[in-house]
Amino acid sequence: MKPYTVLIALVLPLLGISQTASIKGRVYNSINNEPLPFANVGLQGTPYGATTDIDGNYVITNIPTGLYNVVASYLGYDTKVVYEVNVGGNKAAVVDFDMVEQSQKLDEVVVQAQVFEKKEEAPVSMRTIGVNEIERNPGGNRDISRVIQTLPGVIPTVSFRNDLIVRGGAPNENRYYLDDIEVPTINHFSTQGASGGPVGMINVNFVREVEFFSGAFPANRGNALSSVMEFKQKTGDKERHNFQATVGASDFGIMFDGPISPKATYMVSVRRSYLQFLFKQIGLPFLPIYNDLQFKIKYEPNQKSHFTIIGIGAIDNFELNLDANGTREQRFILNYLPVNEQWNYTRGFKYTRFHEKSYTNFILSRSKLNNSTVKYRNNDDSEPGNKILDYQSQEVENKLRIENFGRWGGYNISFGGGLENIGFTNQTYNQLATPFGIREFDFNSELSYNKYAVFGQIGRKFKGDRLVLSLGMRMDGADYNPSMANLLKQFSPRFSASYQLNERIALNFNTGRYFQLPPNTVLGFRNNENELVNQNRLGYIRSDHVVGGLEWNTQTNSRITLEGFYKRYTNYPFLLNDSISLANLGSDFGVIGNGPAESTSSGRSYGAELLYQQKLFKGFYGIMSYTLLWSQFMAPSGNYLPSAWDSRHILSLTAGKKLKKNWEIGARWWMVTGAPYTPIDIAYSTRPEVWDITRRGLPDYSRLNSERASNFQQLDMRIDKKFFFNRFTLNLYFDVQNVFGSSLAAAPNLDVDLDENGNPLVGPDGNYEYTVLENSLGNTLPTVGIIIGI
Repeated sequence: MKPYTVLIALVLPLLGISQTASIKGRVYNSINNEPLPFANVGLQGTPYGATTDIDGNYVITNIPTGLYNVVASYLGYDTKVVYEVNVGGNKAAVVDFDMVEQSQKLDEVVVQAQVFEKKEEAPVSMRTIGVNEIERNPGGNRDISRVIQTLPGVIPTVSFRNDLIVRGGAPNENRYYLDDIEVPTINHFSTQGASGGPVGMINVNFVREVEFFSGAFPANRGNALSSVMEFKQKTGDKERHNFQATVGASDFGIMFDGPISPKATYMVSVRRSYLQFLFKQIGLPFLPIYNDLQFKIKYEPNQKSHFTIIGIGAIDNFELNLDANGTREQRFILNYLPVNEQWNYTRGFKYTRFHEKSYTNFILSRSKLNNSTVKYRNNDDSEPGNKILDYQSQEVENKLRIENFGRWGGYNISFGGGLENIGFTNQTYNQLATPFGIREFDFNSELSYNKYAVFGQIGRKFKGDRLVLSLGMRMDGADYNPSMANLLKQFSPRFSASYQLNERIALNFNTGRYFQLPPNTVLGFRNNENELVNQNRLGYIRSDHVVGGLEWNTQTNSRITLEGFYKRYTNYPFLLNDSISLANLGSDFGVIGNGPAESTSSGRSYGAELLYQQKLFKGFYGIMSYTLLWSQFMAPSGNYLPSAWDSRHILSLTAGKKLKKNWEIGARWWMVTGAPYTPIDIAYSTRPEVWDITRRGLPDYSRLNSERASNFQQLDMRIDKKFFFNRFTLNLYFDVQNVFGSSLAAAPNLDVDLDENGNPLVGPDGNYEYTVLENSLGNTLPTVGIIIGI
């Protein structure tokens, strides 16, 4: 007998392959947290089920391991479905149901509850994604921002970035909330002044589900123009301590969760990248190194009081690999790419107090971002005169928000307010080539200001729950300047309506006005005389939305939606150095908005979206989305020009099948038409005094976005195999991004020609001689992942 056969024969009986498992949880009223006894909970399409006890608790045992949809129903409440619950053998799956009370009396006609949740204030433009949809998404690498790109209105990115570009809006127009606590930064190596980056910070193991709003924002969510993303986290295990180790595409991590006391639980995770080792081996000229920490503590001293503490933070270092200089492309990247160090954190506290017909949230948080970027000519820091860029900045946000949600006389009413103190420091030395010549900025800026807001929303169902109306308002202010301080100037009304034509089909509508402050990089910029030059010429950015659509919910856990949208922008910052709207920037590393600006830019985006979403049904699941989009901003000439996000057609097809013996296969194919880009001003860029500073081609903004990248399509595939043992679980997956190695012809790069001594060749016109380099994006990336849970 062979040795490995003996080993398997000895080990397998000790491991014990689990055949059955259990699900447990609690069913309760979403408003007052009161338990709902004798509610029915079952697994969709199976005979397995249970009834809750007097405390609203239930347990379903002896379930075959696998993936299930769990359904809860209770007389007088809307039926609720939690999709794709992973049931393993080493511990019980926990599924809680916060049930919504029906508004009409039982003897009146009530429309059958839909399996897809729809909020009164957001009947359009709101999608929910569960944790399994995130984990198994082909090509997503368990990164939530990449998975969101499968939804309509979201433009996928081809490069190593996951910028969130929604309905033609810039990456700085999105806001993120973790258990109701705002988190300004959710990406490693985040672009300051925007929000994107190459890798997400939020550990998907913490996530229960994600609510994504591409419009129809609730009144208690401010300072957003394109999207709001709500991350709802799990709670640590109340009965036992658990451990999970994960090795993924770019990092490895560990996570612990369990009880602190009978009424308190914890979750904590640590991750570290190993990309730097891979990049060094394959000869890339840059080495990204990132680390992150995330935790959550939940304390429930009694049924009416809940305390939540969260934290998330990262340390990121972006180093140059100076040994990787053998090719022209490598040397080009080394010549212009700066060294970047960044760290950030958010700590938050939430106290929830439940009343008889309402509950109140008291939320405190503190966020801090530290960003350092340095560049020396020829990467030689031995001479002080070689310094081209030295940028040191910090942003600090201290926030308080109080909000109440209640139900009185059939009306759902919410109201509250918030206060924020913002601190921003910026120490900048920058030699900069602008269309107006070479400029040198050397300043030290400190800025402190306060923000405040009040908001309210009221909604009600009529005509046997067929008609749903919601009206909301919000007012924001900031003491940065007198115009911003006036709450009435930032009055933000919103209105939603939904009418159920029959049990399956509904008409939905929303319109609203939204405001957002310019980034702190713009607000805090000073000139060389240390004057806050933007203070009296900036205001809140405004965006007016109109969205309407049709929704059809089928009988097979799927729905089809068709929506049209129109967004109008005013008061967008216009950057005076480059003569370009800030709305066109944000998809590259570094900092945007650190210059003189004025709130004079305007724009629009409009289009249509089609979505087919299939939740798990007889082993199948999938999403098909198509977006037709126009995104335009006004040029100084007075004409509308395409913005940087004007990708006309976006199509995404994702499908998967749950097979026997806990195998799963999935694939995603997507295509996007080429985005606009601004061609290089070759004559200006190759001037010696310009090139010696920039080391790359500068855009010719007189031809703003007049060229387009090529169209692009990509196929991603993934295979999962789960093993459930009595003492642990094992998940193996194989994921391939860009199976066929498709490439995108993006904006070309410019490099100067050198002589045998490495000095630039000078042409007859006095400019450097040059070569235009092709810029091809898109690589095949296979990943073998391992997840072990104990």
